[in-house]
Amino acid sequence: MSRPNITSSPDPWRAPVIVAHIPDTGLHRKLEASAAERQAMAELAGLREVLSAHASFDVVPKSGGRIQVTGQVRARIGQTCVVTLDPIESEIDEEVDLTFAPEAEARRLADLIEEGQDDEEPPEVVDPPEAIINGVIDLGRLATDALFLAIDPYPRKEGAVFEAEVVAPDPEDHPFAALKALQDNKKNR
Repeated sequence: MSRPNITSSPDPWRAPVIVAHIPDTGLHRKLEASAAERQAMAELAGLREVLSAHASFDVVPKSGGRIQVTGQVRARIGQTCVVTLDPIESEIDEEVDLTFAPEAEARRLADLIEEGQDDEEPPEVVDPPEAIINGVIDLGRLATDALFLAIDPYPRKEGAVFEAEVVAPDPEDHPFAALKALQDNKKNR
């Protein structure tokens, strides 16, 4: 899962998990965005509104300092139909399955994957792990990214169909109309 470029703005939904505090058995986190967080997400994503945003994650330690994060992000968002300009609501239900690794290892694995892409026939595309930054994984940021990636950029109200206005072409309006007029003038002389 690639991330939208929202690094210039502060994260609207924060739920940091300190990696050192994750038990060997893992942990489960349920998140719900507050009204202020939903408003900030709507502004950042260019939506009319975010009516609700929930996430549920399982965070499980793996070998080599890696962390597996799996879960679900659900939201109800308000958008504007691109055809009718009517307000509409959409449901988001997005699965998340990411691996996180210490920053140096994530960079090293990303470089290895990039080097492997030089083959003539690349195998299945493998995403490198996300970096654990300063010993923290921000589940709120992860949920926000998943929500943003699932938004339909061209939402349509059910049954709305764009129909272009069809105008019959004027037989006298074509690229050679001026030449035809000159030729007609010559004939009439």
